[in-house]
Amino acid sequence: MINIIPPSRFKSIPWKNGKGTTTELAINEGGTLADFDWRLSIASVVEDGDFSDFSGYLRNLILISGQGIELSHTLAGQINIDNLNRLLTFSTFDGASQTRGRLLDGGITDFNLMTKTGKYRVDVRTYLKPGQVDVPACDLCFVYALQGEINLTQQDIGLEQVIAENHLLQIIPLEQQVTLSGQQLIVIRLTNKI
Repeated sequence: MINIIPPSRFKSIPWKNGKGTTTELAINEGGTLADFDWRLSIASVVEDGDFSDFSGYLRNLILISGQGIELSHTLAGQINIDNLNRLLTFSTFDGASQTRGRLLDGGITDFNLMTKTGKYRVDVRTYLKPGQVDVPACDLCFVYALQGEINLTQQDIGLEQVIAENHLLQIIPLEQQVTLSGQQLIVIRLTNKI
């Protein structure tokens, strides 16, 4: 099933730590901020600070505008640092980490994927330049374009679909490979582990 979610259906949700708001693009049916299987959102970060605790979740954070952010993750005494200083670079980290963000040069906007730990195999890919991308089958697929439209084709059944920029494409399930063309793409594939 192909579902196109327009910006008019996105929701503004307060941050868990109360220090801002996030734009929720999609969440699994029946999911809430306190309990969900997967969730996609976009947030603006305008000052240095600590991230909300999302223990029990895997986080993927993708830079979609601004000059960048340094993320420092502390978990079980280990410190890892990710520098997101180019468009569509991303960090994958445990939601239980004590994560602090330090802006590199002004505010940024990020795209977030959170998935319940151990529930899915998560594959996140980003594509900056125009081109074609083949997306293999999976249980759940999301595609988002920062700039320009997305063209989706599935040769064997003659399917062609055009998705406007800043709209979220959701396919449940993606039973056969599809080809995407566009630029500044975020492509997410979730496959059930069970």
